[in-house]
Amino acid sequence: MAKINILDFNAVPDATTLSTQAIQRAIDSAAAGDTVLIPAGRFLTGALFLKSEMTLELAKDAVLLGSERLEDYPLIDSRVAGIDMVWPAALLNLNQCCNVRVCGSGTLDGQGAVWWHKFWGADENGGMLADYSRRGLRWVVDYDCQRPRNLVVYQSENIRLEGFTSRDSGFWNLHICYSNQVSVQGLQVINGAGPSTDGIDIDSSQRVRVEGCTVSCNDDNICVKSGRGAEAQQLARTARDIIIHDCTLLNGSGITLGSETSGGIENVIIEHNRFSGTGVGFRIKSARNRGGWIKNIIVRHLTLEDVSYPFMLQLNWFPQYSYSEQPADTEQPAHWRKLASGVEGAAGLTHVENIHISHICSRLTQPAAFSRAFFIEGAAEHPIAQLHFSDVRLQAQEFGKIAGVRDLRFERVTVDAPAATQSENDEYAR
Repeated sequence: MAKINILDFNAVPDATTLSTQAIQRAIDSAAAGDTVLIPAGRFLTGALFLKSEMTLELAKDAVLLGSERLEDYPLIDSRVAGIDMVWPAALLNLNQCCNVRVCGSGTLDGQGAVWWHKFWGADENGGMLADYSRRGLRWVVDYDCQRPRNLVVYQSENIRLEGFTSRDSGFWNLHICYSNQVSVQGLQVINGAGPSTDGIDIDSSQRVRVEGCTVSCNDDNICVKSGRGAEAQQLARTARDIIIHDCTLLNGSGITLGSETSGGIENVIIEHNRFSGTGVGFRIKSARNRGGWIKNIIVRHLTLEDVSYPFMLQLNWFPQYSYSEQPADTEQPAHWRKLASGVEGAAGLTHVENIHISHICSRLTQPAAFSRAFFIEGAAEHPIAQLHFSDVRLQAQEFGKIAGVRDLRFERVTVDAPAATQSENDEYAR
């Protein structure tokens, strides 16, 4: 069980010399049980690919800097926001791996600003987003605008991610997809104001535990997903047996189930987490063409401070993104056709049931902080069922809205909301 230093393979810690090949040679040289060490220094690199039965250690003050050139991330089979498609590899890739550990107190730095500007321009009002929106293509721009992720675990088993920092990813920070038995412990996710910079995404995976992480980003802090549309429904790869425990959520949109629900989400425990200045606390989002289900969810022992929407459950979320404005066409790229092929009719309604929320305290520490206690919008044709709140204390400006729910129960729920509910607050940016 040797420790292999990437400096011995001529990696250069100067933040400007591309060291992809040197680092990959070090990884490829590792035998079962070996550790590849990234020592202190700033190493510029493109996509790296780990292999089974190894450890990658990021030492204190070690930084893997993501290249700002798209050609340094080869196109590979992947899943992107619920669609199986070809996409640039991540900075760090664990593809079809078994028994891998990534650890240490160092950092993955995606240098994401170049990718954020590509998506929405330097002023957040331009780039591909503005161009596609003008052409009625808001629903596809996220998939056409190729942006590397910091770390992807794909079709892998028995993976441990421990201690390191992920910052400024071009797209999602950590994506765990089609994988089993994954532990994410003690990570720091620090992302700037980039679009779709989710913290930790758990996608059609089983037996995943996220514990003791701190996540600050510009979208969902931690998100559970299971695919989007007809193809994902046919694959039936359910996200299940997931625990999110003892995490701290800062900037971002909270702990979310969805919006990709086509394969089903079940048996999730969200407990003993802290939120501060977060846009949302606990969130469910889906659309009328997703299908699938969300069931057997326990949310308990959460502390929320200055959270705008402690509970946001929306089953017709973000129509401009969720629904294509044109039918599937054989002349379109394959991923466009997949996006246009939603789950049709009544089968497209996501079944949400057996959600138990207990021992929650949400308070405002800043006088100017906005908060709406409840924002719940189920589907009239298939309401959210068995939604139970108990031992909940909420401090907010306005009570909010609850609709599309069957068997809603409140037990020992206290709400302080002195202001009238304002329809202008029905919009949430993400």
